[in-house]
Amino acid sequence: MQRAYKLTNQINFKNVRGDLFGGLTAAVIALPMALAFGVASGAGPTAGLYGAIIVGFFAALFGGTPTLISEPTGPMTVVITGVIASLVATNPENGMAMAFTVVIMAGVFQILLGVLKLGKYVTLMPYNVISGFMSGIGLILIILQIMPALGLRVLGEESPPSGVLGTLQALPGLIGGTHWRDAVLTLLTVLIILFFPKGLRKFAPPQLVAMIIGTILSLTFLSGDVDMARIGEIPLALPTLTVPTFSGAQMREMLVDAGVLGTLGCIDALLTSVVADSLTRTEHDSNKELVGQGIGNIASGLLGGLPGAGATMGTVVNIKAGGRTALSGLSRAAILLVVVLGASTLTENIPLSVLAGIIIKVGIDIIDWGFLKRAHYISRKSAAIMYGVIFLTVFVDLVVAVGVGVFVANMLTIEKLSMLRSDKGVTAVTDDDDTIALSAEEKLLLDKGKGRILLFSLSGPMIFGVAKAISRERAAMQNCQALVLDISEVPHLGVTTSLALENSIQEAVEGDRTVYIVGAKGQTYKRLTRLGLLDIVPADQFLPSRAEALKQALSAINQRGQQQDSDVVRPQPIA
Repeated sequence: MQRAYKLTNQINFKNVRGDLFGGLTAAVIALPMALAFGVASGAGPTAGLYGAIIVGFFAALFGGTPTLISEPTGPMTVVITGVIASLVATNPENGMAMAFTVVIMAGVFQILLGVLKLGKYVTLMPYNVISGFMSGIGLILIILQIMPALGLRVLGEESPPSGVLGTLQALPGLIGGTHWRDAVLTLLTVLIILFFPKGLRKFAPPQLVAMIIGTILSLTFLSGDVDMARIGEIPLALPTLTVPTFSGAQMREMLVDAGVLGTLGCIDALLTSVVADSLTRTEHDSNKELVGQGIGNIASGLLGGLPGAGATMGTVVNIKAGGRTALSGLSRAAILLVVVLGASTLTENIPLSVLAGIIIKVGIDIIDWGFLKRAHYISRKSAAIMYGVIFLTVFVDLVVAVGVGVFVANMLTIEKLSMLRSDKGVTAVTDDDDTIALSAEEKLLLDKGKGRILLFSLSGPMIFGVAKAISRERAAMQNCQALVLDISEVPHLGVTTSLALENSIQEAVEGDRTVYIVGAKGQTYKRLTRLGLLDIVPADQFLPSRAEALKQALSAINQRGQQQDSDVVRPQPIA
């Protein structure tokens, strides 16, 4: 019996204490991260906070993973930062509104993927591509935080370094203008998070502790004549509706950005859902989760919040603190909203260098150090793809990086599979040479053929890369009088392979050879008949048994031989 679809996520009150404590712990962790991502994106700390609240609430309410915590993440922040910078630069008046429109469009894209039940396909990407992409994003996060980490700020009409390349090109000058107090705070923040005692993590998240300690030091021991760059005042008002704004000239760019943002959010969320499943021994609903993520991002874009996705850190903390249902995510959003509205004045003194330290640590964590250390031992080609994706992600474009990485990885995989299929799945024999497992009867029939019967056996999925191997075996038909094509062990026949078989059969028929096809059924039979093969090979020569096909082939050869003997003109005796 099919399970009834529920609009909302799994919410019950059997684990209220665990869910509330999980939500509280996740909210405490989310606060410094949301502030840091909001500032880093260029949309401001308010956008980060409301993104954490709104995406977290709606994704928890409508998603398909009960324990998933959704909020702005490092990868999503990298993409939206580029979107905001590009749109604001070309359209200063409406650029920010257009960026939030991209967030809305990304949410619509995610809902479409969920409704079309494409969730299971989203994460079907080679690991070396995902690893390179994530490591590249981690490097981008670190590089883009160099300015705030060193305490540098733009004065007057100076233009800041733009993007990764601009920052790296300006690096010598940036280092020369370092404000040592900010640099010390950044380094201290990273060290506190990195070496925070594991035993204390259950009582207080290291990010929050580092933010508090850094802020206190900036107001006391590290205060100086030149004030540090700080977050500033955060408005206490509830978020206001952002009207979607479109620009015809930039619509194509916005659609591409929305597709990238939506796809990345899907991958981020579903990978985190898999982590949640492993910890809770449950199974999430991928398509429903994508719908929930889409609703959350649409709401966040409408209310001026950053886009979000499933956050691994928040999800793991939530589960370990006792969260088991979507009530934990809902309570986290509510707690975070109360904290934001009631304690916003406490955040205005947080130095940007402290937030930079938090993001730098996030970037360090995103880099896939484990695979980087082992990739070249596992496979040099795989390692080359990963390093190539990292380079393209950091220095070229996120879309180009993933596109090129997936294309190259798939081509190498197809080449390998094609070689394996060609070696093991395509065989042509005229006698018993142990290449094909034959029964005693089949061996006898093939031997009686005396090399005049060619048994052409295919096995396994016939992908397009096998077509070349099929074409190579056509040369073996030159000396035979009958062709037995055995496809009984072929579950799938690709279009390219089908055409290669059609050419081989056509060539055999044109060479006055009898053709028998064994085991064509289901998809393989439909594919061959739709090619019009019944016009070339009679229906009675489609047989279910290889032995029967060999019998008929031998009989046809013998009959042809007798016919040729009777056609010989014998000399008449002299009267």
